[in-house]
Amino acid sequence: MLTLSHNKTGKEIHMVEEKELIKHIYKDSEMGSYTIEVLLKDLKDKDNKIKKYAQELLNQYQEFTKRSKEYLKCDELPKVGRLNKVGARIGINKEIEEDNSDSRIADMLIKGLSMGSIDMEKKIVDYKNVAGKDSLRLASDFQNFQKAAIEKLKEYL
Repeated sequence: MLTLSHNKTGKEIHMVEEKELIKHIYKDSEMGSYTIEVLLKDLKDKDNKIKKYAQELLNQYQEFTKRSKEYLKCDELPKVGRLNKVGARIGINKEIEEDNSDSRIADMLIKGLSMGSIDMEKKIVDYKNVAGKDSLRLASDFQNFQKAAIEKLKEYL
């Protein structure tokens, strides 16, 4: 569990800033989980080698959702926009319908993970002086997960 801590200057971290970073991780991991679930449903009856790794990605996203949720408490959870979910579902369905090769799926996942990793990097920079070390560690862990997933997915290209 993350705890409120002190920054490098010894000043108490503001709870609002601390939670904003964690909320971002929660929303990104929740959206990542959702998109992988949609992808796996679309691939259910298909013979793709990438399905096993997609399931691993889903498990990892769900772990980050759980970790960030524990910190935020249930009444503070941000919602992923309904339009975002609909757009993701339509995009995935369209991509899979056009080409469900492992290479195409890996490319699609890499693009999403890359955007998430870049966004997380910006958040880490933005919050590095106001967030505590535990939340910055969670953000760094999340970004490292995204980068490692990108490298692993390159094997399917």
